[in-house]
Amino acid sequence: MSDDEIVLGPLPKGITPAGEAMGSKVWNVFGHTYTMKSASESSFAFETYDPPGTGVPPHVHPRQDEHIYVLNGVFTLYIDGKWETAGPGDTVRMPKNLPHAYYNRGDVPTRALFWVSPAGQLASLFDKLDKTESMEEGLSVASQYGVDFLPPGAAEGV
Repeated sequence: MSDDEIVLGPLPKGITPAGEAMGSKVWNVFGHTYTMKSASESSFAFETYDPPGTGVPPHVHPRQDEHIYVLNGVFTLYIDGKWETAGPGDTVRMPKNLPHAYYNRGDVPTRALFWVSPAGQLASLFDKLDKTESMEEGLSVASQYGVDFLPPGAAEGV
């Protein structure tokens, strides 16, 4: 086991200071910056920085509920077949098995706190995708980590 490997167990006590990552874990995933804020077997939270023009295509978490608390900017969201927007102070709830996607289609970066419960293997997926350049390569391995991407064209307007 390497020093930077994430081993999930009970929630460790403590504080992750503003502007820092728990365990120094920061990932660059297809132009997004994901900063780990909390990780345990029961939940996984990360802050995102999403430049204009970035997004995550439609996908499903078969075993996890996912939430987004928007801090800055506006997300365009695909939630169960509908397009919606969420801005600062909004909380987005996406139960397991619900097809969803998020995009920054605005002119300014967005920041948000995302969390999933249970944690599953999302942090391990981010380790795998960190600095991966090919979206296709990343999407093809995601199902091995508990995230199933919909086939291209499955969601209107993507």
